[in-house]
Amino acid sequence: MEVIVAVPLAEPAIPGSGSLRTAAALDRLELVAPPVAAALTALASTRPELAAQARVTAIDPDLADTEDMTAAFGMDLALSSNCILVAGKRAGEERVAACVVRATTNADVNHAVKKLLDVRKASFWPQDRAVEASGMEYGGITPVGVPDAWRLLIDARCATGWSCIGSGLRRSKLFVPGELLAALPRAEVVEGLAVPA
Repeated sequence: MEVIVAVPLAEPAIPGSGSLRTAAALDRLELVAPPVAAALTALASTRPELAAQARVTAIDPDLADTEDMTAAFGMDLALSSNCILVAGKRAGEERVAACVVRATTNADVNHAVKKLLDVRKASFWPQDRAVEASGMEYGGITPVGVPDAWRLLIDARCATGWSCIGSGLRRSKLFVPGELLAALPRAEVVEGLAVPA
């Protein structure tokens, strides 16, 4: 008797992802930082249909920077979104925001972010503080799993379509739909958070 073995179909490539192939992030939580794994697991309990769409891929840590990754895998630069940490002070209180913007744009720190944080001056957060406070590696910081005390500002361009974002580690990347980013705890979708690069 002939035995027929069903072969699972390969996941279709995410548009613009070049030669990269991904796996379901919930099945490969070892590829993401602990705060990211906790956030994806929490999302799976409330919005399983969204959490199931998160994808992950392992990469060489030396290719973690957006430009290097784009060139190495033939990716569309517009697919990548960066998580920029910005801070300012008001009445002695430090206010921190994780700002998610497309790689083809720059966070409008001096206008939009400063106004949203209601501070006189906003600047990029120092690398050592960002790593310590987030529990993530520099170059891998992601909006998924940021600390509760931070504002999470999502540029409206990132709230639609796919984004390639950090995984909390330099050795992998997450791919998530805009609906997932917008559904993250405390996420605020902001028109004009970024300006063209």
